[in-house]
Amino acid sequence: MNFVDKVRVFVSAGNGGDGSLSFRHLKFLEFGGPNGADGGKGGDVWFEASSRLTTLMDLHFRPHVEAERGSHGKGSNKKGDSGSDVVVFVPAGTVIYKDGVLAADLHKDKQRFRAAEGGRGGRGNASFKTHANTAPRLAEKGAPGEKATYDLELKLLADVGLVGFPNAGKSSLLARVTSARPKIADYPFTTLAPNLGVACHKHVGFVLADIPGLIEGASEGKGLGDQFLRHVERTRVLIHLVDPAGYMGEDPLKGVKTIEAELKGFSPRLAAKPRILVVNKMDLPEGASVFKAFKKKYRDRVLGASMATGEGVQEVLDRVIAELAKHDGPVRFSDKAPGETLHKVEQGFSVENMGGGVYSLRGRYVERASAMLDVSLPEAINRYQHTLKRIGVDKALKKAGIAAGDRVRCGGFEFEWTDAPLKKLSIRRGDKRTRIGVGKK
Repeated sequence: MNFVDKVRVFVSAGNGGDGSLSFRHLKFLEFGGPNGADGGKGGDVWFEASSRLTTLMDLHFRPHVEAERGSHGKGSNKKGDSGSDVVVFVPAGTVIYKDGVLAADLHKDKQRFRAAEGGRGGRGNASFKTHANTAPRLAEKGAPGEKATYDLELKLLADVGLVGFPNAGKSSLLARVTSARPKIADYPFTTLAPNLGVACHKHVGFVLADIPGLIEGASEGKGLGDQFLRHVERTRVLIHLVDPAGYMGEDPLKGVKTIEAELKGFSPRLAAKPRILVVNKMDLPEGASVFKAFKKKYRDRVLGASMATGEGVQEVLDRVIAELAKHDGPVRFSDKAPGETLHKVEQGFSVENMGGGVYSLRGRYVERASAMLDVSLPEAINRYQHTLKRIGVDKALKKAGIAAGDRVRCGGFEFEWTDAPLKKLSIRRGDKRTRIGVGKK
């Protein structure tokens, strides 16, 4: 396996380090105040385009990517170190999807996309010191890093795409006008993976992409071409090569319609690209008569050439650079420049009655607050309860019909709802249960 152009990747950013609960103690200064520092931020996971790569093979064998977590804060105001970022290099031209939606198109060298953001470091008790509370016994756990699954597709960056039936002469054209050396033989499906080559004609340079031959039904998965049609989606011009002998005895004129239908079936955008029809193998006996029939039907759209002798190749290249001059660079699938995105944590949440006296509380803000709660610290629990009340969780649960004894699940926690004083409420994380209050005060 030398060429991989589709892969699913699982990324996990690093968790934030925990904040420290610490107080300054000196020989002659027993109550020196809080000096617990914040934890370090977790490492991010990035995708970065590299013009040096041509395949996604490395990610095919190592699809799981995990960044380093931040270290914990310490006493004496020693903040935890941030976790190291992980940069995953992918070929330029890689398109990234999340849940079927386009997330980024890395079409330029060194372009970046942050796939997962590291968790924020938890605050130490020094961060909670106020005039009203000069010795807070309160610290946060580090926030969890983001986790996500992405589907990556490589769409090669080329200016000109070569399409046609198997054995039409696509690889021969690539070998004649570039330094590429694709496998060439007198039988169908010689090309099993895309090939790229750089051509220069009249001081104009351009990249050609040769893909395996298409057959009828390719857009529905038949043959090999449907696996690689994505690699000509970025091209500006298509060269459609025709074998005058026809593929499997089919009339060449009918074969052109077949290829056009397959391009349209795969992508309307691909079918709309300007195409140059080239009747190849003009050195064969039937070449002249087939070219005459094509000329009558397609007029100036068709050219004749022979990749074996070089006849007509210069005219084909003249037409190519004329068409390229009419169109911009390789097609981009997103005009949005990928890069670092500032993630604002929204305070919105939702409450859902799951039945059986169980309610689900969801929302990025409330779930992160739950994950950062240290249930061993009463002050932290009290602050958490007031946070939920401040953003309206209590009211939302009551509106949903919650009653005493019902349970609320949020971010790995399970609360037992009560109208009793705070100290009589319980919270469960995993198998551990702690008595707290998130009810009526």
